[in-house]
Amino acid sequence: MEESIEKKEKKFVENFKEFYNKRYKLFLLIPAIIIAFCFIFIISFHVQNGDFIHKDISLAGGTSVTIYDTNLNLNQLKQDLPPLLGEVSVRSIKDIVTQQQKAVIIETTKDADTAKPILEKYLGYNLTEQNSSFEFTSPSLGTSFYQQLLIAILIAFAFMSIVVFLIFRTFVPSLAVVTSAFADIFMTLVIVDMTSMKISTAGIIAFLMLIGYSVDTDILLTNRVLKRDEGTINNRIFRAFKTGITMTLTSLFAVISALLITSSFSGVLEQIFTVLAIGLCFDLLNTWITNASIIKWYAEKRKRRK
Repeated sequence: MEESIEKKEKKFVENFKEFYNKRYKLFLLIPAIIIAFCFIFIISFHVQNGDFIHKDISLAGGTSVTIYDTNLNLNQLKQDLPPLLGEVSVRSIKDIVTQQQKAVIIETTKDADTAKPILEKYLGYNLTEQNSSFEFTSPSLGTSFYQQLLIAILIAFAFMSIVVFLIFRTFVPSLAVVTSAFADIFMTLVIVDMTSMKISTAGIIAFLMLIGYSVDTDILLTNRVLKRDEGTINNRIFRAFKTGITMTLTSLFAVISALLITSSFSGVLEQIFTVLAIGLCFDLLNTWITNASIIKWYAEKRKRRK
C-alpha cells in the first residue's frame, strides 16, 4: 500500500514536471494579467482620490482621541459622529484574553480644540487626562512624514536593485528579481486600496519591510538555478522551491498569528502585519511563477549557447 502511494506521488511529480517544462512560458500570463489590472486600478484610483493611498491622520493631519470608556457603543458612534465631526474613523481596543472593550479610538480631521467640545457635548461629560488622551498631527507635518517615507522606500528599493545587480552581474536574472519585488509591493498596494484601508506611517514602514521579504526567496531561486550545476534546471528549481516555500509559509504563518493576536489592541501592529501578510501571499505568486519562469527561460537559452 505504501509503495503504491509512493509510486503515485512520484508519477504525479513527474507528470507535473513534464507539464511545467512544456508550458512554463504560458504561466507568465497570470502575473501579466494581474499587473495590467493593477495598473488600470491604480490609475483610476489616483484620478478619483488624487493620491495612491487612503491616508490616515498621521499622514493627512488630524486628531486621534482615545476615550477610556468600556460602555461606549462602537456602532452607535460610527453613526452619530460623522455629522458632528465630518470624516471619522472609530475602532475599539479590547483585552487580548477576554475581548472586553477597554477604550475607543476616534480619529478625525478636525483639530483637538474643535473636536474636544463636540465630543464632550455628545458624551455628556468632560474629557480629562484621566479618561482620555488627545494626539494632534498638523497637515503640513503629516505631508512631510509622507514624503520622507516615500523617499525612504524609493532609496531602499534602489539600493536593493543595485545589490542584486552586483550579486548576479547579469541583466535578465537581476531584472527578474527586481521585477518580482516590485510586483509584490505594487499588488499589495492595490489590495490595500481596494479594502479602503487608511495607511498610517506604520503602514508605509510595512511596505519598506516588504522589500526585504520579497527578495530573499527570489535570490535563493536565482542563485540555485544559475550558480549551481548539479542536476537539471527543473531539479534545481524544485529544490529551491522546497526551501523557499518553507521560508515564506513559515513567515506567513508567523505574521498571520501575530495579526490575530494584535488586531484587538493595536491598530499600528494590525496594519503592519496585514500589509506583510498580503505581500507574502503575492510573493508566492511572483517568485514561483514570475521569477521561476523567467529564470528557467534564461537558463535554458544560456545552456543552448554553451
